[in-house]
Amino acid sequence: MFKTYLGALSAIFILFYATAVQALTPSPAQIEQFKKLPRAQQEALARQYGVDLDTIIGGSSKASANNQEVESTIGERKLNAENAEPQTPEEKFKPKKEELEPFGYDIFAGEPTSFMPSESAPVPDDYIVRPGDQVQISLYGKESATVDASIDRSGRLSIPKLAPVHVAGMTFKELKALVSEKVSNEMIGVKAFVSLGQLRSIRVLVVGEAYKPGSYTLSSLSTVTHALFASGGVSDIASLRNIEIKRGGKVVNRFDLYDLLIKGDSSNDIILKPGDVVFIPPVGAQVSVAGAVKRPAIFELKKGESTADLLAMAGGMKANAYREKVTVERAGQGDYKQILSFDFSKGSAGYTPRDGDVVRVSEASSAYNQAVTVIGAVTRPGEYSWHQGKRIGDIIGSIRGALLPQADLNYAILLREVDVYGNIDVYQFSLAKAVAGDLAHNLILNPRDKVIVFSRFESKEEEQDALKQLALTEEEQELQKKVKLWHLFEQRQFEEFVGAKKPLFSEEVETELKGKQKLTDLIAARSNEEEEEIEYATFSRNQLLDKVIKKLQLQAGAGERIKLVEVNGNVRFPGVYPLANNMAVIELITAGGGLTESAYLDKAEITRSKTGTNDDIEHITFNLQGALEGTLEENPLLHSKDSLNILTIPNWQENIKVTLEGEVVFPGQYTIRRGETMKDVIERAGGFSDFAAIDAAVFTRKTIQEQERAQIERLTNELRRDLASKSFEQSMNSVNLSYDEMTSLIVDLSQMPTLGRLVISLDDILADKQKLVLQDGDALYIPSKRDSISVIGEVNYATSHLYNANTDVDAYIRLSGGTKARADEERIYVIKANGSVYIPERKGWFAVNTSKQLEPGDTIVVPMDTAHMDNLTLWSTATQIFYQLGVGVAAISGI
Repeated sequence: MFKTYLGALSAIFILFYATAVQALTPSPAQIEQFKKLPRAQQEALARQYGVDLDTIIGGSSKASANNQEVESTIGERKLNAENAEPQTPEEKFKPKKEELEPFGYDIFAGEPTSFMPSESAPVPDDYIVRPGDQVQISLYGKESATVDASIDRSGRLSIPKLAPVHVAGMTFKELKALVSEKVSNEMIGVKAFVSLGQLRSIRVLVVGEAYKPGSYTLSSLSTVTHALFASGGVSDIASLRNIEIKRGGKVVNRFDLYDLLIKGDSSNDIILKPGDVVFIPPVGAQVSVAGAVKRPAIFELKKGESTADLLAMAGGMKANAYREKVTVERAGQGDYKQILSFDFSKGSAGYTPRDGDVVRVSEASSAYNQAVTVIGAVTRPGEYSWHQGKRIGDIIGSIRGALLPQADLNYAILLREVDVYGNIDVYQFSLAKAVAGDLAHNLILNPRDKVIVFSRFESKEEEQDALKQLALTEEEQELQKKVKLWHLFEQRQFEEFVGAKKPLFSEEVETELKGKQKLTDLIAARSNEEEEEIEYATFSRNQLLDKVIKKLQLQAGAGERIKLVEVNGNVRFPGVYPLANNMAVIELITAGGGLTESAYLDKAEITRSKTGTNDDIEHITFNLQGALEGTLEENPLLHSKDSLNILTIPNWQENIKVTLEGEVVFPGQYTIRRGETMKDVIERAGGFSDFAAIDAAVFTRKTIQEQERAQIERLTNELRRDLASKSFEQSMNSVNLSYDEMTSLIVDLSQMPTLGRLVISLDDILADKQKLVLQDGDALYIPSKRDSISVIGEVNYATSHLYNANTDVDAYIRLSGGTKARADEERIYVIKANGSVYIPERKGWFAVNTSKQLEPGDTIVVPMDTAHMDNLTLWSTATQIFYQLGVGVAAISGI
């Protein structure tokens, strides 16, 4: 029978070899049958037919064997999806609360398959060889060969050319010595190198609180931890500290996994023997350690272990742990828990851990105690160390090195906590004087003080323009960015100190978000609001004082008036400011950025309410010049809610400029004094040239231009409403224009430029019959003399014609091809060159010079007949505005 089997295998090998010679690929079934042969027979067949065994099997046979041994045999432990409770969408996205997990349970968590540790690991000298182990003997010397021999079931090792020897029960060290000595004695001139090949398998039983208890086949080199891996780890109630190894019904070893996991001690992780039982008992006493420890978890305690042992398991406390007050939750009698507090700053303070205790170690406060905070336009914002007697100058050091170029050297404030409620006092000082050593400004600092340095610019545009002029280097520009980033992110601590941060959306908007899909629009609207706020410079008074003012408003109450004052009028930055200690008028003016050029120095006024009601208000006047010079009588101290008003110099005016263009001797822009007239400026401009058309002058004024713009906006809004209300009525069908055409007309009307033209008679002004007092931005345009008449509106060919004194209005219209079907012939009117209007059918003039009809430069307007548009009653007014604006623009563009 054996010969028949061997013959069949030989035939398989010959077939296999034949296919290899023919460069054909053997079938997987042939390869698998060959692999099932013992190693010795594989090598014998390979030698017999002179082929390489590695070539047949594919790659290194030893490597292949090792790969099989190293192949992963532990799967990932899967959660039972059927037992998982379904979650609502709200629960899925709700922040998960971190819960403590038992320590060490996830180390061996897996899904058991067939755990076989890698046999490429070195075999220890104390390994006991038994039947089934394979011994590899390498002979060298007079003969060189490699012999693979197995220990048979009788415990004997059979080496070719040598007598069998009983080796079962020997250690690997004793086996090596025995074989080496036997080869040396029985094979003259030959020495041997002995190693172990494939090891035997053993069966061990893993019971108790294993994830999957049962019998497992392991390598003979497997230890207790290998058995735990094979069974998929431990259950949720398993003990990691009292694992028993039983052999023959007796406990031969106890294994504490904490020694391995925490200390790295594997001395009790012994090698298992066939038939060993690994018993995992239920968990013992457990204590939870949470908070500011390095390894928060639930730990299992052995009897007699102390608080120090528990903290060592948790890795010790973190550096920011608040040791003075460690709380312990302990199960008490009945339905209530006990809360105990212990001081761990000097040992365990008498605390003895008990089963079920929850030890919570809080973090120390993140607030700085012995520190001073500096924020704003400084190069190095943040916290600075404090010591007794430290002053502002010690922190700032130098103006150039410590402050940004835009820093305000005259106004800075210091916030100081005055009680346990966090209420603050405000101190005002000058940075320049503090650095110079002026003790009145170089204030002594207290712990937790906060120094705020402002920019001397209020708007972002002004600040950016100023920094561009300074031509900052790349390093200085990078420093600006870094400081602004610190302000945006790190200022949160300051905001917590002085008030709550502004929410992104109001409660109404948040409610709307829950029911509507308008998030994009709402964020865009919010972004527009933020952009308006960001127009202020990063370190402007508006930005940095906002939270301080809110803090002062909150801390004001009964018996304590609000510490705020106000400055209005001719200062650079009017507004509300904190009332600093011993704050006088000059300090408030400095806070407001200083006086402007128009400030009146002889008199200023303080409005003060003694009781907070309008019935008890007094007005205090003083000499502002005296306050600036430091006279105590003229520099009164300010009280809560005082309002300082800096008056304007009587008859003060900024530069007023007017423009003269066209046919004047010296056209250009002229600066005038207040009350100066048009006649005065014309005389300064040298009068008119010989080609000036004085009666066609165009005078524009900004205030009238604004009125015209408002009128157009009002008209277009009324037209839109009228069009919307009529667009769904059946009578709309009678309108010749389509809805889109009318909408386009409204858009064109809203975009029409406005001139702000004022009809004047220069002849009367020069003759002192009329007086025109000029305003800032006024402009006079003197066109050249014209010899044409223009016809516009509802005519077939709108154009201009050479003036003829014998040609009337109707004749000019006929020269333009006559009127269109939509023309309103009863409302034809004429716009004179000076802007006045008359209707030819009537006798007399609406404006000036009623003795003439048409003159050169006049414009004949044929309006549209809007009678068929009764549903849109404003169309007549709209068309008239179009025509009048067109004539005005044409008059100016012709200069």
